[in-house]
Amino acid sequence: MNPRPGSGSQMRSARGWNMALSRGLRCCQRVFSWIPVLIITSVALWSYYAYVFELCLFTITNTAEKVVYLLVFHVCFAMFSWTYWMSIFTPPASPCKKFQLSYSDKERYEMEERPDAQKQILVEIAKKLPISTRAQSGAIRFCDRCQVLKPDRCHHCSVCETCVLKMDHHCPWVNNCVGFSNYKFFLLFLSWSMVYCVFIAASVLQYFLKFWMGELSDRPAKFHVLFLMFVALMFFVSLMFLFGYHCWLVAKNRSTLEAFSAPVFSNGPDRNAFNVGIRRNLQQVFGEDRRLWFIPVCTSQGNGHYFPLKNQSSESNNPLLANEDMWEESDDGSEEVSLVDNEDPSVTIEMEE
Repeated sequence: MNPRPGSGSQMRSARGWNMALSRGLRCCQRVFSWIPVLIITSVALWSYYAYVFELCLFTITNTAEKVVYLLVFHVCFAMFSWTYWMSIFTPPASPCKKFQLSYSDKERYEMEERPDAQKQILVEIAKKLPISTRAQSGAIRFCDRCQVLKPDRCHHCSVCETCVLKMDHHCPWVNNCVGFSNYKFFLLFLSWSMVYCVFIAASVLQYFLKFWMGELSDRPAKFHVLFLMFVALMFFVSLMFLFGYHCWLVAKNRSTLEAFSAPVFSNGPDRNAFNVGIRRNLQQVFGEDRRLWFIPVCTSQGNGHYFPLKNQSSESNNPLLANEDMWEESDDGSEEVSLVDNEDPSVTIEMEE
């Protein structure tokens, strides 16, 4: 039966409209995803105006008190803004090219029609990589969208549309994935936000009480001071619970995803597999130089592709660390060295989205 005249052009036109609609929806999603960031930014800018102008310049009469408040406030505001900026604009780290299928491997994989042979191709690639975790079924984790073998603690973010190293969660308030590259910045953002709220509430309290009891004249500053107190306390309470939860995660060396679903290894799931002690857990996130712990500069250990396990007592017993140099050298085109011995040839590959 011959197709009707013009049916091909109609199908192409329909596909074109679908693609245009999809692009439009993605564009709208990207625009709307910045709304929570704009809300936080607006509140922060309003708090700056209310504190600096309405409180310090128009309400406080003691010069020494005014100077001290302004100095401390600007330090807190600067650190809050810096950490927030770094949390937003630090791109999430993705697996390096070593975990991606090369052109020849991808072509060989796609040309192979037998599923078992396809799995074996991926098994051969996985043998040369420092991968310890498995999917829930026990299979090696493979992202069909990004065409990468997932490193330990790596997950695919459907919002960012990429695999993220040591992914913790996608945070709408920073419009970014929180993972290996910016987890320290996110924690500092929470901590400096709490300091910012506590300082505002503590310094505003006496003037809040004076306005409330009518000891100061009714001026526009009154409403700004009252709202400053309420907003600072409200944000502090919510931040306190979130910050406390992430402190517990850091102490246990878990991500938010791992807290809900334990990572799986060849011998089964283990929620505490990456817990190597509080001191070393902190150093993995903040680095060894404690002077830089509270400053939003990159000091996290490693590169996010492999992590020491609790049952590996020393670096010499940890194949992921002991062979780190050999694994990195293979990126330069030299002969690749297998990092994992005694691989099980029967291991399977599972496609994850």
